[in-house]
Amino acid sequence: MNPPIVLITGGSRGIGAATAWLAAQRGFAVAINYARQADAARQLVQRIEAAGGRAMAVQADVGEEAQVLRMFAEVDAKLGRLSVLVNNAGIVDMKARLDEMSVERLERMMRINVVGAFVCAREAVRRMSTRHGGSGGVIVNLSSAAARIGSPDQYIDYAASKGAIDTLTVGLAKEVAEEGIRVNGVRPGLIDTEIHASGGDADRAFQLAHTVPMKRTGTAQEIANAIVWLMSDEASYVTGTTIDVTGGR
Repeated sequence: MNPPIVLITGGSRGIGAATAWLAAQRGFAVAINYARQADAARQLVQRIEAAGGRAMAVQADVGEEAQVLRMFAEVDAKLGRLSVLVNNAGIVDMKARLDEMSVERLERMMRINVVGAFVCAREAVRRMSTRHGGSGGVIVNLSSAAARIGSPDQYIDYAASKGAIDTLTVGLAKEVAEEGIRVNGVRPGLIDTEIHASGGDADRAFQLAHTVPMKRTGTAQEIANAIVWLMSDEASYVTGTTIDVTGGR
C-alpha cells in the first residue's frame, strides 16, 4: 500500500521541518517545499531517507502562481496524488508601525502569506476533492496568535495576514466538507524558530516569554505535534477548527 503524501510549504526549517520529520516517522511520504534554503531541504530529505522514509525537496516561491503550479506538478509526478497540504510558508518583516509601512511591504506580505496560501489550498482541493475525482484529504493552515493579539508596534500587517488565514480555514472547511476534505488551522504562539531573526529580532520569543502564562517559549516540535494530529485519522471529525498552541497566551 502506498503511503499517504503530504506537501509542507516552507518545510526546510523551523515548524515546517519539525512537521516533515514527524510526518515521515508516522508513515507519510513527504514533499518539502523551500524558497531559498535548498541545502537545508536536501539535508532533511537525506535524514528522512536514512531513517527509511520517503521524501523529496521541491523549490517554489508560494507568492508566484507559476511556481506553485510547477511545485504541485512535480509532487504529482514523483510521489503521486496528494493526501495532505500543510500551508506553512510565510514571512514576517521588520518591526514597524502602520504609519511607517510601504505599499511594497504590504503587498509582499499579503502575496506570500495570504494569496500564496489560497493558491496552494486551491491546488490541493483540485487533487483531493471527490468533486474532482479525488478520495479526500486534509489541509492544515498555519496561523499565529498574532491574529488574535494584533501585534501593535511590531507587525500588524503580519497579524492581519494570519487573520485572513483563520477566515480561509473556516470558509474552506465548510465549502469542501462534503467532498472528503478536512480543513483546520494551528495558531502558534511565541516559538523558538528562525522566523524572528528574519524580522530583525532573533531574541524576540525569549524577550516576550514573560507574557506567556506558562512563562516559556514553545518549540517547533510542539507545533508539529498539533499539525500531525490534525493530519491523522484521530482528528477525523475535526474540521473548521483552529487550535491555539500558545502556552495560554
